[in-house]
Amino acid sequence: MDEGPEVASLKAVTLTHVRYRRGDSLGHFLAWVSLIPVFISLGGFVSHFIFRRELQGVFFCLGLILSQFLNELIKSSIQQSRPSAMCAALEVCDSHGWPSSHSQYMFFFASYFTLLCLLNGAGTSSPRSRRLLALLPWPAAFLTLYSRVYLGYHTVAQVIAGATLGMVLGAVWFWIVNTMLVDYFPAIEESAVGRFFYIKDSSHIPNVLEFEYNNARAFRKKLAKD
Repeated sequence: MDEGPEVASLKAVTLTHVRYRRGDSLGHFLAWVSLIPVFISLGGFVSHFIFRRELQGVFFCLGLILSQFLNELIKSSIQQSRPSAMCAALEVCDSHGWPSSHSQYMFFFASYFTLLCLLNGAGTSSPRSRRLLALLPWPAAFLTLYSRVYLGYHTVAQVIAGATLGMVLGAVWFWIVNTMLVDYFPAIEESAVGRFFYIKDSSHIPNVLEFEYNNARAFRKKLAKD
């Protein structure tokens, strides 16, 4: 009897494929927490490029992409399995767990963002505002780390490895961007691509929000007079 065509085995995209135990409210919450890297990538950096187009943000995003490529390279080389107790139920037995890509992503983001706030100002000149901004990503980073263990996707060692690698890579990439690549920012601004996409660098302006606010008001007043 003809049983029909053979169905190919399926593999999930592990960055967005999140399951939790039915009826587990904390697990439901942490499943959404696990999607924070997706929200940052699609909501944060895509919106940033559409509305801001700052070179610092572009290279921040590029660093996260390179970090994730490195994560996949390490995973395919080490090939350490995910926790055996849950991998079948989560449908992730065919993927590797060391280091955790979610933890690496979030701790890279937190590390780079913190240094950007404390050393570059992140668009504000107030030291207090800089310190407060620098703290923002860390609760989400630790919640993401915890969620990957709680939901059964990783062991403690795997998320710690991802977090450590992410922090180190975030700091190293920040140093590369702001001591080496920053020298090329003016050339990128003046390039054909930079002019076409209106890509800019505002890191030399102490308080970008105040600068843009004052210029927007001044231009509106000028239009009203004309």
